[in-house]
Amino acid sequence: MIDNHILAPVFIHLFTAIIQLIAWRKTVSQRFLSVGGTFIGLLIAIRLFTKVYTEGSLHMNASNWEAPFGIVFVADLLSTSMVLLTSIAGFAVSIFSSVGLSRQRMLYGYFPIFHFLLMGLNGAFLTGDIFNLYVWFEVVIISSFVLMTLGGRKAQLEGAVKYMAMNILASTFFLTGIGILYGITGSLNMADLALKIRDFDNKALVGITSIFFILGFGIKSAVFPLYYWLPSSYHTPPSAVAATFGGLLTKLGIYAILRVFSLIFIPDDFTRTLFMALAVLTVLTGAFGALIKTNIRRMFSYLIVCHIGFMLGGIAMFTKLALMGTVFYLMHDIMVKTNMFLIAGFIRLVRGSMDTQKLGGLYKSYPLISLMIALVLFSLVGIPPLSGFWPKIYLFQEAFVDKQYFFIAALIIGSLVTMYVISKMWADVFWKDVPEGVNYEDKFKDEPPFKKILIVLPILILCSVTLYIGFNAENIITVVDRITNELLDTSPYIRTVLGDKAFEQ
Repeated sequence: MIDNHILAPVFIHLFTAIIQLIAWRKTVSQRFLSVGGTFIGLLIAIRLFTKVYTEGSLHMNASNWEAPFGIVFVADLLSTSMVLLTSIAGFAVSIFSSVGLSRQRMLYGYFPIFHFLLMGLNGAFLTGDIFNLYVWFEVVIISSFVLMTLGGRKAQLEGAVKYMAMNILASTFFLTGIGILYGITGSLNMADLALKIRDFDNKALVGITSIFFILGFGIKSAVFPLYYWLPSSYHTPPSAVAATFGGLLTKLGIYAILRVFSLIFIPDDFTRTLFMALAVLTVLTGAFGALIKTNIRRMFSYLIVCHIGFMLGGIAMFTKLALMGTVFYLMHDIMVKTNMFLIAGFIRLVRGSMDTQKLGGLYKSYPLISLMIALVLFSLVGIPPLSGFWPKIYLFQEAFVDKQYFFIAALIIGSLVTMYVISKMWADVFWKDVPEGVNYEDKFKDEPPFKKILIVLPILILCSVTLYIGFNAENIITVVDRITNELLDTSPYIRTVLGDKAFEQ
């Protein structure tokens, strides 16, 4: 079905950013505009998700050019789910940013760039054109680079250089793969590519082309051995920025792998083996990296890498249950990881540090907030019946069926290390007393009540969504089941874009 409202999640952030550019130095106006824009974006995302869930996939041909000749935007259940999750995370981060950032950073253009980033993410999720996907990736990269350097501190600039260098390399691989793909098929429309690749005789060339996409998306997802830029850069920007990065940017890479390798490059035995090897090594390096960190955000950064391996392992098995585990974990991870970095920002505001060796006593000072944070931490670990538990069941179950014993071992090690690291962090930061000789200034206690509410509210919103995912897992499983069916049987996607004539040949 054709629906021009598909681009509403993109345009709302574009218009919000443009209006904020006009009000460049009016930071109060920018805060209201940002929260209002993300809230409207959330309502639009809910409407779009509901329409796709009830009526089926939608598409829109840009400038009314018929596919496959023009750029097409497609809203299926996977893409609209990602837009909805992005909108929830963006709304929470926007509220936190309105009080959690200094006015100086806002004057550097934080809010307009933040909305350009959300625009790029939504555009990437909704596009049905492989080159247009590259364009949206570049919008995301440029916006995130600017956000990472806001303030110009030395650590930020060092992290930004590593981040930008690796992402330029990823874009080079991605663009090279697109060039080869266009050369052998003469098309950039993903639905059209899905049909033409199936009929292309030189399967070796197709396999080589897929390697370029694996390298490009692997870097963006922080997959072993291309992950080191993430823990070297995600701890440097403000917490609001780190929350957006930690929750959404690497998940864009996982989304791209899901989309491209279910629609265009159906994984063969070699690709599945390669994905599984990368998944196991990603889980282990992320887990062992987190094990030795005392800085909370560095620790969370390595856990991002570890849990990316969980999702990649599901893609490697490429069965219904395995993909259900990947998609479910993707939904859980976006909410939890965004919240974890907001929690790190709250801890820094309260204690002035994120070094676990210099922290303590938070439960005694803020018992209710600490209990809420505990629920988020337990969800990250995967304590039943919270959100991180359910997708692991699917991954373990299918790994046993597929006899992927190395992946099973990696899942167990990654889960145990996550539990140990988070338990130790809770004990050090919340449970034990403040270490002797450590002096701190509790800035949160002196804040006005409305500011306290706006700092805690985003954490509460994301915590509530996480609890909903865990306690209403049957509803999430229903959505995930439909998404997985669409990933394994792409004919409805192709028919949405190209019509029935695509199957008449």
